[in-house]
Amino acid sequence: MAKVTLAERMLIGGELVEAIDGAWIESINPADETVIGRVPRGSAADAARAVEAANAAFPAWAAISVAERATAMRAFAARISDLAEEFLRIEVLDTGNTVRPMRHDVKYSVDSLDYYAGLGYELKGETIPASTSGLHLTLREPYGAVVRITPFNHPLMFAVSRTAAALAAGNTVIVKPSETSPLSTALLAEVARETLPPGVFNIVTGLGGEAGDALVRHPGIRRIAFTGSVPTGMAIQRAAAEVSVKRVSLELGGKNPFIAFPDCDPDEIAQAAVRGMNFTWQGQSCGSTSRLLVHESLHDAVVDRVAALVDAIRVGDPMSEDTDMGPINSAGQYRRVMSMIQMAKDDGARLVSGGARPAGSDFTRGYWVRPTVFAGVEPNARIAQQEVFGPVLSVIRWRTVEEAIAIANSTEFGLTAAIWTHDIDRALSTARQVQSGHVWINDVSAHYPAVPFGGYRNSGVGNEESIEELFSYTLTKAINISLRG
Repeated sequence: MAKVTLAERMLIGGELVEAIDGAWIESINPADETVIGRVPRGSAADAARAVEAANAAFPAWAAISVAERATAMRAFAARISDLAEEFLRIEVLDTGNTVRPMRHDVKYSVDSLDYYAGLGYELKGETIPASTSGLHLTLREPYGAVVRITPFNHPLMFAVSRTAAALAAGNTVIVKPSETSPLSTALLAEVARETLPPGVFNIVTGLGGEAGDALVRHPGIRRIAFTGSVPTGMAIQRAAAEVSVKRVSLELGGKNPFIAFPDCDPDEIAQAAVRGMNFTWQGQSCGSTSRLLVHESLHDAVVDRVAALVDAIRVGDPMSEDTDMGPINSAGQYRRVMSMIQMAKDDGARLVSGGARPAGSDFTRGYWVRPTVFAGVEPNARIAQQEVFGPVLSVIRWRTVEEAIAIANSTEFGLTAAIWTHDIDRALSTARQVQSGHVWINDVSAHYPAVPFGGYRNSGVGNEESIEELFSYTLTKAINISLRG
C-alpha cells in the first residue's frame, strides 16, 4: 500500500508550511496521554494568508466546468482511498475512537466526494414568467473562499465530507480542524496538494480562539460552516456579525430523545438504545439518543437489559478489533464527563452501570470511563437537559403520550429523535410533534445518502448531507432581459 510521510504542516496555497511564528501544538494519544505528533499553531497571520490564497484560487476553480471539478474531486477521493489504512491508524490514535467504526469514516469521506461530484449539474437556476415582454432567470453562483471549522470526533470525515458540497459548487475551501485531533489533516494536506489545484483546498491548524476566530472575522470570508458545541456556534455567529453580513451554518449539539412505546419488545428497545447512544464513539456524537424515554410498563425490563448490554461492552485498546469503546478524546472533555456523572449522582439519579474508570493497570493513564447508565432521571434534571458528549445514557419513565412528547421537547436542543412503536399512526403523529430535525422510526443513528441532516432550535441552522447543502454554498443571481421586437 502506498504511503506518504506525515508532514506536520499546514496546507496554504498549495504549499506545506509551518506557522509564521514557528509555534506548534502537540497532539496527545487519549489512551495513554503520550505525545504522538504535532501540528503548526496557526495565528491570525496564517489565517490571513490562507484566505488570500483561497480567494486567489477561486476565479480559476469557479471558471472550470462541472465535469472538470468532478474529475478533480474524484481524484482527491481516490487518493484518500489509497491511503485508507494510514488515515485509519492516525485517526484511531489521535481521537480514541475504535478501529472498526472508524473504517466507516474513511469510506464515508470518499463516498461524499463522489456524491457531490455527481450533483454538480443540479446547480440549476430557474426561468420565471414575470412579464410578457422579457426573460427573467436566475443563476446559482459560488460564494468564493469558504471556511469549514470541524470538531474532534470525526476529523477526516468532517474535513472531507463537509467540504465536498462547497467544492462542487465552485468555492475554494479553508478547513480549520479541532486542536485536540488534528493529525489526520497533515496527511490530508499531502493528498490535497497532489490532487487539487493550489489554493483550492487549504488547511489551517491551531486554536479556535486564535486561528479559528481570525478566519471567522476575516472580511474576505462570506460563508462559514461549523460543527461543534452550542456556545462556540453562538460565539461564531457573534464574531462574524461584527465584521460583515456572512452566511453561517451550524450543526450543533443534541440531547436527543428515544421514545419507546409499550407495544415494543424490551430486548429490541435495549439493543437499539445501546446502539443509538453510540458507545462505539464513546457517546461523542451529536446525534446520540442520550435520553431513553420508556413507557412505565416496559421501564424496569428495559433498564435491566440495557444494564446487561452496557456491562458487556469491551473497553480497551482502540486499535484492537475486539474493542467496543476507547477513551474520551481529551483531558478537558474527560473532566466534563466525570463532572456530569457526579452531578447526576448529586441530583439523585440511580447509577445502574459504569460511572468510573475501568479497573486494571491498562487504564491508570488516559481518559478512560466505563459506559454509564442512569435510571430514575427526572426530566428537568441537569443530566437530562445538558449535553454530556460522552458515554452517559439517562433513562426516563413516562405514562402518557402527551407526557412523552413534552419531555422530548423540554430541552434547548432539537437535532435527532427516535420513535419505536408498531403503530404507524402513533409513530407518524409523534414524529410530527417532536421538535427535532432528523427523526428515526424503529431505527437509530443511521444516515442515508441524500437525506438532509440538521437541527431545530439550538441544535443548529441549515441542512447537510443532501442537495440542500450543495445549494447552501451558492448565491442566487437574478437576470432580467428586456426583449425588443
